[in-house]
Amino acid sequence: MTTSTMSRLYSGTVFHRRLRPRVHKLSYRVFYMLLDLDELPSLGRRLRLFAHNRFSLFGFHDKDHGDGSGRPLRGWIEAQLARAGIDLGGGRIAVLCLPRVLGHVFNPLTVYFCHRTDGGLVAMLYEVNNTFGERHSYLIPVETPGAGVVSQGCDKAFYVSPFLPVAGRYHFKVLRPGARLALTIRESDEGGAMLTASFAGTARPFTDRQLAITFLQHPLLTLKVVGGIHWEALRLWLKGIKLADRPAAPSSPVTIVPFRDNGPAAMPGA
Repeated sequence: MTTSTMSRLYSGTVFHRRLRPRVHKLSYRVFYMLLDLDELPSLGRRLRLFAHNRFSLFGFHDKDHGDGSGRPLRGWIEAQLARAGIDLGGGRIAVLCLPRVLGHVFNPLTVYFCHRTDGGLVAMLYEVNNTFGERHSYLIPVETPGAGVVSQGCDKAFYVSPFLPVAGRYHFKVLRPGARLALTIRESDEGGAMLTASFAGTARPFTDRQLAITFLQHPLLTLKVVGGIHWEALRLWLKGIKLADRPAAPSSPVTIVPFRDNGPAAMPGA
């Protein structure tokens, strides 16, 4: 018997287009998991090919996210929301991420959808990892909880690409998860758009059968992601793009963007 679940897979394409100082494009077939945090224990018990906080073909470990402590991730997210004056009242939190594959994981970007109990989407948390082992998140309230497409923005505060400075602004546009999901991030500075990155995918059921099919379609996905990052970095270097200085990571792990803003200024974290 198949058990109903809010969690699902999204198979699709990641696309990057850099506009300055040299044009550079890349496109990769990937898949993401959209996981309901409250379903993780039951998914780990019910499925043979997915595990929560233990080894399996596919897995999700709490220590790979948030503060890295390994404590239940929901509590950490709710604490950040409380700092922003947001109370979900026990509402659903879904995380869009790459899974562990045979124990290996690297998530350039993890996205959390934070809902009230009535289903309204009230906040997004964008968790960014760089290849230097550092992590930073941006917590942004949602102005229209019932909107199908969410548009947000915030100042950049964290070093990600060695070829881009920590300056400028992020613009996020998210098609909320359904039969399809789409996420676009545009990075700009005073000179205009610099980089556009996007993912668009189609929903698949979160079952052992679909996990097996997905593994055959995308074997060793996370190794492919890390290899692709370094390969594209080499291509950029060969194009003569200069390395940007790497400043220290922000003192706070989370930048909280004021509700009135989604905008040019951001409250420093505590």
